Amino acid sequence: MVANDGIDLTVEEGEIHALLGENGAGKTTLMNVLYGLYHADEGEILLDGEPRRLASPRDAIDAGIGMVHQHFMLVPVFTVAENVMLGMEPTSRFGLLNRARARHQVRALSQRYGLAVDPDALVEDLPVGVQQRVEIVKALLREAKVLILDEPTAVLIPQETEELFEVMRSLKASGHSILFITHKLKEVLPVADVITVLRGGRVVGSTVPGETSEQELASMMVGRTVLLRVAKEPANPQEVVLDVDGLTVLDDRGQVWVDQLSLRVRSGEILAIAGVQGNGQTELVEALTGLRPVAGGTVRLDGNSLTGVHPRGVLRAGVGHVPEDRVKNGLVATFSVAENLVLDTYDTAPFAHGLVMDLDTVDRTAGERAREFDIRTPSIRTAVGTLSGGNQQKVIIARELSRPIKLLIASQPTRGLDVGSIEYVHRRIVEARDQGAAVLIVSSELDEVLALADRIAVMCGGRIVGERPAGADRDEIGLLMAGAGTAGQGGGQTDGEADAEAR
Repeated sequence: MVANDGIDLTVEEGEIHALLGENGAGKTTLMNVLYGLYHADEGEILLDGEPRRLASPRDAIDAGIGMVHQHFMLVPVFTVAENVMLGMEPTSRFGLLNRARARHQVRALSQRYGLAVDPDALVEDLPVGVQQRVEIVKALLREAKVLILDEPTAVLIPQETEELFEVMRSLKASGHSILFITHKLKEVLPVADVITVLRGGRVVGSTVPGETSEQELASMMVGRTVLLRVAKEPANPQEVVLDVDGLTVLDDRGQVWVDQLSLRVRSGEILAIAGVQGNGQTELVEALTGLRPVAGGTVRLDGNSLTGVHPRGVLRAGVGHVPEDRVKNGLVATFSVAENLVLDTYDTAPFAHGLVMDLDTVDRTAGERAREFDIRTPSIRTAVGTLSGGNQQKVIIARELSRPIKLLIASQPTRGLDVGSIEYVHRRIVEARDQGAAVLIVSSELDEVLALADRIAVMCGGRIVGERPAGADRDEIGLLMAGAGTAGQGGGQTDGEADAEAR
């Protein structure tokens, strides 16, 4: 299969060059070729006009190319200086590690480029945005002149994203070239000098921010007109469907991840939980769907207890679940599309008669759902693991919304999806709300939260630290996500907390 097909790309000195494209468009493959992780079958790479063969990351580093991966390559228990110097440790004349020199080099580089990192801090104690700066310092210390940033804002809150852009501008001013890989349209226009769009492994266009718009870039990425905003009418909330009171959830080591959390979701509304990944959102959803034990508190659906109910019981009670990790928890990759569409109903009518599955009904229903939910697959008998991420997500959405549900819980519903698939998933979520379901969204994508939510609850440190209505200020939500506010400092109570006090 061809991942990159005849790609021509030129990056000038002192230029921020954004590489934009859907997931699967070939962006990361191209960057891995430039960093020596993959080897091209055809074509050549020129640095300063000279052809270079990059057979390994060491070749790329020696050629002046550095890469900051989406998932950081840091040792958590090492200090910043130890991480930066790993593999090229400075030594004294007696052959001992020269820690003072290492700290000095890190401090000098961070000050020069406005990176602000403490060389003595342990990496595991640093916020995600600072860990990213450590990765950039690592590349700069190895004298990188071309810096590849792979989806660098995927784990950052808005304020950290702005700080990263300032660092990028500082590097550009010093003559560094930056290749900025992203699928987020809002990010390329403020910071890029040149934008190249990939689709299907090919370059489909190149432009500059002053001559394009988000809408035009989206159309180039997908090959059709895309609706970038979520089209929805104001919510019409009715009775309480989900009532969570004082919920406490522990991890396998007994550490508290959800700390006496309370919230309520009504039919006909979307409550979106915003937060930086790792603040208890995953554990909250697992507890609500029966995948993790509840250590304290209660969960009720339409007044009936769901506390401690196993996953099948939760689903049968009328809960639809779009899991955070669709491959691990949402699908059986080796099963067909048709089989995955009935994973939670295969043993009930009309798909089963006693102990026997009705395969004709399963196949007929799968064909109908594939057409209705625009699942693009060669056949309903195709293994679901061979589909694109967007189509895999559509299989899950189709399965969960094709049965009567009272509550839809969707965790990171568009993670890893392109703008076309995001548009589709958002539309289906709003339709579920409009048909009377209560909807609970958990997302680390602030744009998604602001676009979908009728109410926004911000989660930090296992607690709801504030609630805001639809259309809330982006920066204020970002600060709450970073832990810069609490309910007692203007965060406000959640709907659930207020009702709990009233009781």
